[in-house]
Amino acid sequence: MKECLYNLNMDDINLQIKNTLGIRTGKQYLEGLRDDRNIWMHGKKVVDVTKQDGLRRCAKTLASFLDNQHDPKYIKDITYLDDDGDRCAIAFQIPKSKKDIKARGKSYYEWAKWSNGYFGRTPDYKNASVMAFAAAFSFLEKGTKGKGGKAMAQNMLNYYNYARKNDKILTHTLVNPTYNHQQGYKGKFSEKVALQVVKETDKGIVVNGARLLATLGPLADEIEVFPSTVLKATPDNIPFAFAFAIPIATEGLRLICRDSYDLGKSNFDAPLSSRYEEMDAVVIFDNVLVPWERIFMYGEPELCNPAFSETNAVVHMMHQVACLKLAKSEFMVGLMCSIVRASGRDKDLYTKGLIAEVMQMTESIRALLFSAEEQAHKDQYGNFIPLRYPLETSRNLYPRMYPKMIEILQILGASSLMATPSEADFSNEISDDVEKYFQLTNLDSKDRVGLFRLAHDVAISGFGSRQALYERYFFGPPALMASSYYDLYQKDDLIDRIDNFLKQ
Repeated sequence: MKECLYNLNMDDINLQIKNTLGIRTGKQYLEGLRDDRNIWMHGKKVVDVTKQDGLRRCAKTLASFLDNQHDPKYIKDITYLDDDGDRCAIAFQIPKSKKDIKARGKSYYEWAKWSNGYFGRTPDYKNASVMAFAAAFSFLEKGTKGKGGKAMAQNMLNYYNYARKNDKILTHTLVNPTYNHQQGYKGKFSEKVALQVVKETDKGIVVNGARLLATLGPLADEIEVFPSTVLKATPDNIPFAFAFAIPIATEGLRLICRDSYDLGKSNFDAPLSSRYEEMDAVVIFDNVLVPWERIFMYGEPELCNPAFSETNAVVHMMHQVACLKLAKSEFMVGLMCSIVRASGRDKDLYTKGLIAEVMQMTESIRALLFSAEEQAHKDQYGNFIPLRYPLETSRNLYPRMYPKMIEILQILGASSLMATPSEADFSNEISDDVEKYFQLTNLDSKDRVGLFRLAHDVAISGFGSRQALYERYFFGPPALMASSYYDLYQKDDLIDRIDNFLKQ
C-alpha cells in the first residue's frame, strides 16, 4: 500500500501517516475493487463494479468517505494510532475505558452524518464486529473439536489485524435461504439451499449453498460468513456450523444483485439514491474452498449460537447502529421542519404536533445512546462495552419509529411529494411555468422542487421504500426481537418487589 500524504500545518504534523499500513484513500479502495469478482445484476455479469451503472456512484461515495479519514477536520475523531504507529479506524480499536467507548460513539456518529444515516453499511459496522471477536478470542478458544480452539482463535486475531491494518471494507451474511419455514423454526436447515460444508481438504473446507442478504456485497473487499441464528446444537447441524471470512473475488463465489434504485438521475432529481444506493445481494457459494487460516469456528453448533452475544459483538454493533439512527432521525426532523417553514405551516398547531412526535423519537434515541455510553463497563474479557439494555431498547423501538416518521412525512408532504418536475425543467422552454407555479411563500421554485425531491426519495421512492423495509427487519423479525428482549431483561428483582408488596 502506498504511503498516504496530505497537506498539514505544523500543529497537525503529528497526525501524518508515517507507515505504509493503515487507513486507505478512496483511490486505493476503488483500485481494489477492480478484480475478478463475480457479480450479476439486471441479468448480466458486471465487468467492473466501479464503472457499472447502479453501482459506481455508491462506490464513489464510499471512496469519498475513506478520503475523509485523511482530512485533518475528521482524522482525530475517527482514527487512532496503534502500537506500531499505523493509523487505523477507531471502530477497530479495542476499548479499555469509558472514554474509549465515548470516542467510538463520536466516530460512529461522524460517519453517520456524512450520509445522514442513509448509508447503512459503512465500514465501521463490521469493523466493530471483527474487533469484538478478536477482543474475546478466549471464547473461540473453547472450541475443542477438529482444528478448533487456540488455532482458530489465533486465526481471528490474525484476521482482525489484517482487516485493521489494510482498512478492509467488509460485508456479511448470516441468514440461510428458507426452504421450509417449519424446518427453520426448529433450528434446522435444508441441504437443498443452505450454505454447508461438503468436504474437508488439507487446504481447508469446501462449502456449497447460498446465504442472504449481503448489503454492499458487490462493493466490499471481503465477506464475513458468520453463524446463522437459531442453529440447534445437534450432530445433524454440524455441516452448517462455521464462521469464516474470504475475499469477494474468491473462485466459486458469486453475488446476485437486486434491481438497483440508482436509476441514473442527477443528484438534484434523486438526492439520496444517486449517492447511497448500497446494493443488496444473495451470495452463492459454488463449492468454494475456505482456507483453514480463514476459519474462526467450525463444527460446533453450541459455539455458534451464542457467538455474537458472548463476544459482545452484538453490543458493539448496536452501538454503531444507535449512532446511525440518531443521525437519520435528526435528518428527518430537519427535513420536516424545512418543508413546513417553506410553506409557512410552521405556525400550525396540528403540524407542530406531528413534527414534535418525530422530535421526541429522536431525543429518545439520543437519551438511550447517552445512557449506554455513560454506563459503559468492563466486560468478562477486561475490555469496555456500552450498557446493553439501552441499546437493546433502541434497536427494538426503531423498527416502529422509522415507519411512523415516514408516515408523518407523507402526511406533511401530501401531493407535493409527487408534484416534482425534474432538474431539466428549469432550463427548457417551459421553465417560466415551473419558476412561477412551484414557488412557495418562503422558497423559490427550484429550491422548493429540490426540497420535495429529497422528501420523495425518503418517503415514496424505491430507495426510500427499501430503507423503510430495512429498518423494520434490520436485526430480525420484530416479534423475535421483542421476545429476546423479554428474555434478557432483569425481571427477578422486579417480581420480588411485587411479591414483597403483596406480603405487607
